[in-house]
Order: sequence, then structure tokens, then C-alpha cells
Amino acid sequence: MTRIDVREAITQAHHEEWARVVASLTRRFGDLDIAEEAAAEAFATAVQRWPADGVPPNPGAWLTTTANRQAIDRIRRENKRDDKHRKAQMSYDDPPEPLGVIDDDRLRLIFTCCHPALAMETRVALTLRMVAGLTMPEIARAFLVAESAMGQRITRAKAKIKAARIPYRVPSAEDLPARVSGVLAVLYLVFNEGYLATSPGTDPLRPELTAEAIRLTRLIRALLPDDGEVAGLLALMLLIEARRPARISAGGELVSLDQQDRGTWDAALIAEGHRLVRERLAAAAAGVAPGRYQILAAINAVHTSARDMRDTDWSQVLALYDQLVRLDPSPIIALNRAIAVAELDGPEVALAAVDRLEPRLARYHAYHATRADLLRRLGRGRESRAAYDKAIDLAGNTAETASLTRRRDQLR
Repeated sequence: MTRIDVREAITQAHHEEWARVVASLTRRFGDLDIAEEAAAEAFATAVQRWPADGVPPNPGAWLTTTANRQAIDRIRRENKRDDKHRKAQMSYDDPPEPLGVIDDDRLRLIFTCCHPALAMETRVALTLRMVAGLTMPEIARAFLVAESAMGQRITRAKAKIKAARIPYRVPSAEDLPARVSGVLAVLYLVFNEGYLATSPGTDPLRPELTAEAIRLTRLIRALLPDDGEVAGLLALMLLIEARRPARISAGGELVSLDQQDRGTWDAALIAEGHRLVRERLAAAAAGVAPGRYQILAAINAVHTSARDMRDTDWSQVLALYDQLVRLDPSPIIALNRAIAVAELDGPEVALAAVDRLEPRLARYHAYHATRADLLRRLGRGRESRAAYDKAIDLAGNTAETASLTRRRDQLR
């Protein structure tokens, strides 16, 4: 096995095993700091040893065992002679647990990180780090904040969990509905990072993250089968994931929705997503108001119902966005609404709406990319090129950067 192969194996192990290792350590030691640091040290050890020793047959078990030993060594160094230390000593030479039993530990870890004692953005950021294994730069990009500020936020969150003795468990049945909104927000951001990675140092698409987000959402739906927003988020994820085979070209460029080969979309995922949307539409007809994820799922159902971009029912898309804006008046929702406006009322009307968002989205690459496309359609080539330049500077995903660069260069 070459060094490149080993490096790829370590990267794959990080994608697939980080959450398992951290969740296992959190259950055993009850300390997020110890869990995160020991997991990181285990992966650092793999970087040193696997090139010489070879990739172990079961990377997850190797990493879990190594991380446990790192955690125990840290506890011993700090001379913490308490129950936790004694428990660690007893388990030092235990064989690693089968990886299958850790699945529920990951769900417990999510609910721990999403405890209502933490602010909503902090819950999301902490879970992206502890469960999804995203780096600080990736999380900071997702929140459009500085990396240092995000690091401080996560550090304070872990300290608060420790000081407040927040339990590591799935909430009781009566507490579960009140806790689920924060978890759904986390899972949606994890999915989004897999759907379009924010860092230039990773693959443009990270299917292991989208798969994990879908898996955990299915678990929560089993816990709360009547929760409309859980069903809505699952439908939304399925309808977006169905388009993944068409989203990257052979040349490594991001392919926009209007250019995708719809014959490659996953018909089974689309059928399941549409069925969930129809269930929620029936509930809405009975007087149950839909939430944010249900409306987003309905928008994606419209897109995936069209055989061709020209067949899209843009008036229905705009009506759904109008409904969504009343629930979530965020600038990103307004930006997406403007794209539908461009299809119905023309690019000039849409551009006026987009320009009003500039103060809040000046550091968001999709804002400049949308402006660039609208300016191109209006024949304002010089302004369009400048907007593409800004979008390219801010975009982190290599596939998206390649697509933006090609579109900018076509203006010549």
C-alpha cells in the first residue's frame, strides 16, 4: 500500500469513525474534552504508524482502542484518582466494543450537545465538531464567523456541559419533542456540509455526512413518527440527496440544477421524499400549519417533479417561498426566493431584491454568484465579472470555484 493509499485510508477513517470514537469515549469517561482530545490523538497516532505498520483490518476498532488508551494516559497524568479513573483502569485492556452498538451512542451524543442549556448556534456548532468531526474552519464557514470566535464558542460550550453536569442520554419521552428542534438544525447543517463541502481541502461532496444525517434523522423519526418537521427534514434530505449523482461533472465542476442530467437522479429516494411531502400536505389541509423544513421539502418536491427545468412550476415555488419567508425571514431564504422571482418577473426585478440583501450577505459567496448570474442575463458583463470574482474569492468548495471560474471566463 502506497503512502497515498494510507493517507486516503486515514481520511476515510476520519469521515466514518470520528463520531463512533468520540461517542464511545464520551459514554465511557463522561467528558467531552477528554473524548475529543483522545480521539484527535488517536488519529494523529494513525498518521504516524499506519504508513509503517499498514492499515489495520478494522480501523474503527484500532482507533477506539488507541483513543481509550490516550484518554486513560491523560487521566493518569492529571492524577485524577476518582471513580472515573478506577473505571478507566478496569477497562484498559478490554477489547473494543463491536462498532454496531455505538450507533445509539452517537444519538445520545447529539442530544447532549443540543441541550437547551446551550444557545441554539452553540448547540449546532458543538455537534458539528463532536459528532460530524468538522474542523473549526469548516464550522466557522457554515456560520459565516471568524475561526477564533467559533473556537471560543465551542470551548465555552464544553465547559458549560461539564459544569452543569448535563447528562449523556436521549431525553425521556415527555422531554423529547421540546428538544428535537435543536437536533434537527444540527442534522440539517451536517447534511449541508456533505451536500456541498465548505472547505477547499476536502472532496466537494461528502456522502458519508449526508448518509449519517439521513440515518440519524430516520432514528429520530422512529422516536417521533407524528412530528411534521422531522418528516419534513427527512423528505428534504432525501430529495436533495437524490440529485447527488448529477451534481459534479466529469471535469470536477459543480453542475447547476438547470444543467443536471435528471435521468441519473435516484428515483427511489425521490419517490420516498414525495410520499413524505404528500403526507405533510394532507396534514396541512387538515389545519396543521407546516414548518420550515416541510416547506423546503415541498419546494424541492416541485423541482424534482419537473422532467426538465422549463417544466418547473415557478409560481408554486415562489408561493412556497413567500410562505417560508413569513416563518424564516433570513437573508439566505430571501436570496433563494429572488432566484424564483427572476424566473417569473425577470432578472432586473430579482436583482433589485438581491441588492437589498448586500449588508447582511457581503461575505456569502452565493450572494455574489447570484448577482453575477443576474447581471450576466442583463448583459452587464463588467459588473457580472466583478461579482464572479468576489464569489470565487469567498467560495471554499473546489467544484463550485471551478464552475464559477468557467462562467466568469465565458464573459470574455
